[in-house]
Amino acid sequence: MDSVECVVIGAGIVGLAVARALARAGREVVILEAEDAIGTHTSSRNSEVIHAGIYYPRGSLKARACVAGRGQLYQYCDQHGVPYRRCGKLIVATSEEQIPELKAIQQKAFANGVSDIEEIPSAAAMRMEPALRCVAALLSPSTGIIDSHALMLAYLGDAESAGAMLALRSPVTEVRASAGNFVLQVGGEEPTQIESKLLVNSAGLRAPSIARRISGFPPEKIPKELYAKGNYYALTGRPPFSRLVYPVPEPGGLGVHVTLDLAGQARFGPDVEWVEQIDYEVNPRRAERFYAAIRSYWPALRDGALSPAYAGIRPKISGPNEPAADFTLQGPAEHGLAGLVNLFGIESPGLTASLALADDVSALLASPRG
Repeated sequence: MDSVECVVIGAGIVGLAVARALARAGREVVILEAEDAIGTHTSSRNSEVIHAGIYYPRGSLKARACVAGRGQLYQYCDQHGVPYRRCGKLIVATSEEQIPELKAIQQKAFANGVSDIEEIPSAAAMRMEPALRCVAALLSPSTGIIDSHALMLAYLGDAESAGAMLALRSPVTEVRASAGNFVLQVGGEEPTQIESKLLVNSAGLRAPSIARRISGFPPEKIPKELYAKGNYYALTGRPPFSRLVYPVPEPGGLGVHVTLDLAGQARFGPDVEWVEQIDYEVNPRRAERFYAAIRSYWPALRDGALSPAYAGIRPKISGPNEPAADFTLQGPAEHGLAGLVNLFGIESPGLTASLALADDVSALLASPRG
């Protein structure tokens, strides 16, 4: 049986960032990924936005890790040549009734340490984006877009340079806690066993399922495993905006907003549906409800301009009629198994927060109780 100091389960953006941090701290690290490539689920099926940290509850891990991680991420991209653009974002009110909510969003951003968000008159916003129609707006200059795959490759390259090893097509089928270590049963074409002192469960959509496979893990500490599928639709032709545009949020989400990618394509979404299984097919008919919502801030949208782009699934641990759950970084103090860290519910802004979360995991495992 092979033995290693630390195993990280999951080679998405956060798992790779964690492996990088642990390897650079001198840990011997193996990354186990069930799929045949890195980041095939949430990490490669998202809007690739570098978030400023505006919407999250004050004092939450999402808010703290997003604001800290955003600064780290921009610096990392500059140092490692990861493509990005600090394009900025407009949050727009399309009726007078929405202006108080717009001001509340700004105050929430200030409370989270986002000091550069600015309220601007509608005329100024429409000069910036002539296709836009609004009655008031917030400008977030810290928001950006990134090449998420290039970021994952950079994280993996750093981790491997520090001695980490990646094993693809290596699903973890069982974990047994034994004499202060973990014995992992690993499936795939050549099933094997790996013993490790430290274990990080960063399996994203499947993180609660992995926790259920750990013998001796208290079941009451495992959250629900829920899937929120977001459908996105691409705009045919040249984008009308040079910045991201988000309407004032709707109950249960951020509304139908426009994001851009580094190739210059505009995408609208999400159309969220709760699903039982992982399925990335996009139904073209679901775009029909987008048109009225988009025309509230872009009246010139023409019929038939939207086509299916992609779907992504967020790893939710709270349901559609429940308050949105915070990121859960669960260590030995919470579950009682030394050397184990679970990351549950790491959805948006997980990409932005990845380096900050990795630092948190590394620090937790370096503590005497880790």
